[in-house]
Amino acid sequence: MSEVKLAAEVRSEFGKGAARRIRRDNKVPGVLYGHGSDPIHVTLPGHELLLALRTPNVLISLDIEGKNELAIPKAVQRDPLKGFLEHVDLLLVKRGEKVTVEVPVQAEGELAPGNYLLEHVLNALPVEAEATHIPESVSVSVEGLEAGASVLAKDITLPKGTTLAVEEDAVVLQVLAAQAEEPAAEGAEGEGDEAAEA
Repeated sequence: MSEVKLAAEVRSEFGKGAARRIRRDNKVPGVLYGHGSDPIHVTLPGHELLLALRTPNVLISLDIEGKNELAIPKAVQRDPLKGFLEHVDLLLVKRGEKVTVEVPVQAEGELAPGNYLLEHVLNALPVEAEATHIPESVSVSVEGLEAGASVLAKDITLPKGTTLAVEEDAVVLQVLAAQAEEPAAEGAEGEGDEAAEA
């Protein structure tokens, strides 16, 4: 689990105009929530935050005008066209505290020979872990699986201290037989049948 240090400034200006000015300075407006405290509105360095968010569930050590806080990303808003960060919501956490997060699932290995597709029913697995020990991802072997095979949440080996936050029988991955393209002639037959019925 990586920990990234960022300097944050408390902000007192709100609204679209203020947010635009913040982004023009290559910074990102954000809000810190959690632990029953009032939300803290902050400004974060844009480039450093963008790099930090490349790691799923990154632990961010914030220096807020001399006060240190730990947080994890809760919601990130990006510009739909250009992809730059528009706003970020961060959840305050404490060392030793358990949090529920979604961890990316990575499939390893080759399916059995044949025309099979691997469907990710869950791209991310909901787990509960200590805030300072959130796994970056979980791996599962799909070696030799054939159509009809499924990997359930309980089949995935989790790191020590991490527990499932989803039903054990939830399907995470499943193997499907690839569908062959239907011949176009079948569609034409169907039209003929309708004409006959009329």
